[in-house]
Amino acid sequence: MTQINRRIVLASRPEGAVTADNFRLEEAPLAELAEGQVRVRNRYLSIDPYMRGRMNDAKSYAEPLALGDVMIGATVGEIVESKHASFAVGDKVTGMFGWQDYGISDGAGVRKIDDTHVPLTAYLGVAGMPGVTAWYGLNKIIAPRAGQTVVVSAASGAVGSVVGQLAKLAGCRAVGIAGGVEKCRYVVETLGFDACVDYKAGNLYRDLQAATPDGVDGYFENVGGEVLDATLSRMNPFGRIALCGMIAGYDGQPVPLKQPQIILTMRLLVQGFIVSEHLEFWPEALGTLATLVASQKLHYRESVVDGLEHAPDALMGLLQGKNFGKQLVKIS
Repeated sequence: MTQINRRIVLASRPEGAVTADNFRLEEAPLAELAEGQVRVRNRYLSIDPYMRGRMNDAKSYAEPLALGDVMIGATVGEIVESKHASFAVGDKVTGMFGWQDYGISDGAGVRKIDDTHVPLTAYLGVAGMPGVTAWYGLNKIIAPRAGQTVVVSAASGAVGSVVGQLAKLAGCRAVGIAGGVEKCRYVVETLGFDACVDYKAGNLYRDLQAATPDGVDGYFENVGGEVLDATLSRMNPFGRIALCGMIAGYDGQPVPLKQPQIILTMRLLVQGFIVSEHLEFWPEALGTLATLVASQKLHYRESVVDGLEHAPDALMGLLQGKNFGKQLVKIS
């Protein structure tokens, strides 16, 4: 009996917010492997904000997905068939196989992983691309020094949660910004931040002012909009901002800065970055992160949706801030 591969493709481009109609679930027979290829059975799929940008037909740092393409995404799974000398059936791997049951590769971009001490799902979050994103933005752009104050937006999320914990390990005061009392409690009580500001409470600037009495030296930005405006107003001279994401404007019109002059008057460094352009730092970052996870010095939380067919709902929920921690899809 021929095995079937289920896959979710981009059916149409969003106009404003993403909807279920932008996706299509397809089935196709598995193709035969060529020499030098492996087949991977995906077990978990990572859902990340960057996926929203790839759905647009617009100039960006990467080519947009074409209509009919399998939705992009990182996965973890195991090799179920191999005609490649470096991979054996049963090897656990991670790669960019997208929203589908199975992926085929010639080995490029596929990395073997060991889940003896680090859970398989962690390689899609804290010990994977989101963790490396946090490590790079904090260490290579913010460059924190002990005693300084580092603020992190989306602090309970996959990237922000790692930024704050690494900042604490560097001897900094870590202040998070998150949405809701429960998320802020988690950021302080579980992740160990010094404070967390609930932007949904309606007193964003005043609460941030109270949480940063000595101003802000480094800011890791995942959100944009009013959160960026409020934090800019607290920046100290020569502060550094690692601009990772602007999720507040992904589903609509970009939100302009209210006081861009602060960048000049405070002589701020504002650096946008794409972590896939800095692959030379990945081995160091991944090694550090995996060691911290294995020794239980780096905490994380996951939101898991069961079933490939529910991946669109997971992405829409992520863009609306409904996830708590790293958003994953378990592929049944």
